[in-house]
Amino acid sequence: MSTPPATASETAADGVPRGQAVLDELVTLLDLEQLEVNLFRGVSPPQSPTRVFGGQVAGQALVAAGRTVPDDREVHSLHAYFIRPGDPRVPIVYEAERVRDGRSFTTRRVLGIQHGEAIFSLSASFQQRQDGLEHSEPAPSEVPAPETLPDLGERVTAGRGSGWMSQIPRPLDIRFVDEPAWSPDREPSDDPVRAWMRADGTLPDDRLLHVCLLTYASDLTLLGSVIARHDMRSTQVQMASLDHAMWFHRPFRADEWLLYTCYSPSASGSRGLATGRFTTRDGRHVATTVQEGLVRLPHG
Repeated sequence: MSTPPATASETAADGVPRGQAVLDELVTLLDLEQLEVNLFRGVSPPQSPTRVFGGQVAGQALVAAGRTVPDDREVHSLHAYFIRPGDPRVPIVYEAERVRDGRSFTTRRVLGIQHGEAIFSLSASFQQRQDGLEHSEPAPSEVPAPETLPDLGERVTAGRGSGWMSQIPRPLDIRFVDEPAWSPDREPSDDPVRAWMRADGTLPDDRLLHVCLLTYASDLTLLGSVIARHDMRSTQVQMASLDHAMWFHRPFRADEWLLYTCYSPSASGSRGLATGRFTTRDGRHVATTVQEGLVRLPHG
């Protein structure tokens, strides 16, 4: 994974940086420094929320795992736990454990460490490329094309945006099909939350990078599907990722449009369960996500 050349910056309609330059910064963020065999170090961007974004630490941990795997094997699944809030002011050290190298599958575990304590753990499985049976669920029908939908900058300018996603640089172009969980115009609904998303620029032909960037993106809108079923906005509750799982089914490019369809089948005990699937514009199902998150109501 090489560092991209410097690119001129752009701004969205609301003045937030976006485009190729911001995407290049994310690629650099995922390009970990190797400290030793199986030991890597990652940093957070200068403009960060009060804790490290979960998609960032998951993407960086997957990079650390992938750096220890032969090139002929591709990640097909990951399972992760968010153990402690990450501190964006200091680096994260990622320690990779080479659990198994089999004839077809490779297993890795990665621990993210800050201040001498584990903040994140990930298990990932990689498979040698193989052919087999093929089937999948049909893609969602009657979804507007992404070009017909407002981007985040246009939503914020129109007064329909809030939350941390509308305040930091945007390496991804995200276009909600329906009103997002933080929108004041949203009505509670049992329907899935759908959003088109892609890297806001062009990525190198590096399969691991595309998978890691989709892992980063998968944490952005998933828990919003929990709130979408209730008469409140996401800014009215405390939300945090607890665990996260992904399965990668087919090749894709993260710099091409993918439809992310998210649905929450259950919420209880201040936790919400959310499921999601990514499909391409031509209807191929390329990845599935499941996450449980903290969804805590304010006291008083």
